[in-house]
Parts: sequence; structure tokens; C-alpha cells
Amino acid sequence: MTTLVTGVGLVGTAFAQEAIKRGERLVFYDFLPRGEYLRQRLGDADVSSVQKDIRDLPALVETIQDHGVDTVVHTVGLIANRVSEALFTGVQINVVGALNVLEAVRLTGVKRLVHISTFGVYDRRRCPDAPVTEDMPRGPGRAYGNTKAAQELLAETYRLEYGFELAMLRLANVYGFGHFWAGSGGEKIQVMLEAALRSQVAKIPEDQTMDFEYVYTKDVGRAVDLAATIPAPKDLTFNIGTAEVASFQDLVDTVQGLFPDFGVEILPGKPPAVSAGQPLDISRAKAQLGWVPEYSLERGFREYVDDLKAVMEGGPS
Repeated sequence: MTTLVTGVGLVGTAFAQEAIKRGERLVFYDFLPRGEYLRQRLGDADVSSVQKDIRDLPALVETIQDHGVDTVVHTVGLIANRVSEALFTGVQINVVGALNVLEAVRLTGVKRLVHISTFGVYDRRRCPDAPVTEDMPRGPGRAYGNTKAAQELLAETYRLEYGFELAMLRLANVYGFGHFWAGSGGEKIQVMLEAALRSQVAKIPEDQTMDFEYVYTKDVGRAVDLAATIPAPKDLTFNIGTAEVASFQDLVDTVQGLFPDFGVEILPGKPPAVSAGQPLDISRAKAQLGWVPEYSLERGFREYVDDLKAVMEGGPS
């Protein structure tokens, strides 16, 4: 069994940590090799890496064929404001990139696609005052959420027309040791924990002080691994979160529980453009994937600190 993972990032490597345990062969596909990040996340695991662009359909097809891939986990994409910084490029990477993955799956006969989506697809302007289910309206209007909604719609169409197995995971904000090239609200957690380890004051822009739902990387890795391996579930979309919304002060309090002298400075600027209201309803993932989150913020932060210490000392996370 061989799985192609598009993107050498936090979610793809979290899945890889699980897949390696069961002897899965893995091929990473990314326009930047990020060999050091792979080593930090996966140690000396024997994985392959292909340095190509997600917008290069022939290269995707060639990679899948050359490595005998039967499952694809698609994680590549720009996140949050990175999409709108250069909107045409952002749409190309997120939407055209996903379309290329779908077409490559069709052309090569890949059995299953696990598509990594986001809770950002939901139009919270139309969500009721109740936990957000997978049936809530999509398309929040902002560039990131709309491109992710477009990805999902294309994936649903391709699956209907061509019959491959499909699971789409709508992740809450994922945190864990990362490089954050593509952007992520989880980056501020790393900034805070690194500052705490160095006995420094963390400086956080005001627009990153939103209420959000966070999920730890290891919980996400298990969810993706289940979506890639269990018999095809009845539904296509699954919320992956903790069913709890945390305030920015909750994050600060959790860090201070580990580092009592920790301090944070809010850099004045624009207020947060996004702030989660109701949490995700994760009952479908529990029922059909057999997945439940295992990490509280405190437990996740403790392991995160251990990973950061290991990296600072030059070892794998």
C-alpha cells in the first residue's frame, strides 16, 4: 500500500506519523522539499519526496504511476490571509491544485482520496446558535473559505462521476510544531510557547486574538489515518475538532499554567476578522470514523513544548 501526501506540512506529517506505524509506504509531493522539517517530524523514517508543483498535472500523474499510489491525502493549500494576499495565485493553488489532484485520481485509478478541508468553509453568517453540523451552509465570502468550499464541490462532483472513495475532513484550527509557510492561526501558539521556553514576552498581533476551536496535531493525524483506511463511510464530510471554542485568554492561561512567568503583548492593529461562535458538532466523526479527540489544550501544549525542546536541541520532534 502506498499513499501520496500532497504537502509537507503539519497535517500531512501528522498523518504520516500514524501511517508509518502500520508500515505504509509514503510519498510526499511538494514544490519545496522541506527535508529538515520531515526529519524533525518523522525522524529517520524511510519516506519518498517529490519536488513538484501542485499546479503541474502531468507531474502529479507521473508521480502516482511511478510509485504505485492507491490512496491520496490532499493537504496542499494556502490558509487564511495567505490566499487573499495574491488572490489569483491563491485561487490557482487552492482550487486549480485541487482540480489537478482530482483529475490525477481519475486518470490513474486511485482508490481513495482523503481531502483536507476546514471549518472555514462554513458560512457562519447563516449558522444558528447551536453546534455546527456538516449540513450547515458553505461559503463564508472570504477568499480562504470560499476556495475550500469550491474544492469540496469539485471533489463531490468528481466522486459522483467517477466513483472513487472520498472522505473530506473539515478541521478546526490545527496546532503543533510546524513551519507555517502556507499560513495558519496555529502559528501564534508556537510563537507563545517558543517565547515561554526562552523566558521572553510573546508578541501577538491583535488580529490573531480571536476565539477559535483548536485541535492538536496528533488527534488530526489519527483522524486522517482512519479516513484513509477504514471501510468507506456512508457520508463524505466530517468535522474534526474538540467541540469546544477557546478564547485567546484561554490560550494565555494554558501557557501560564506551564510557565507561570509567561507574558504576552498584544500588538495594536485590526481586530480579528474571524472569531468562531459555536463549536463543531463532531458526532458524525465519532459514529462513522470511530474517532474522538484525546488532547485537551493543556495536554496538547505539554507535548508541543516537548517537541519544541527536542527541535531546539537538534533532534526530531
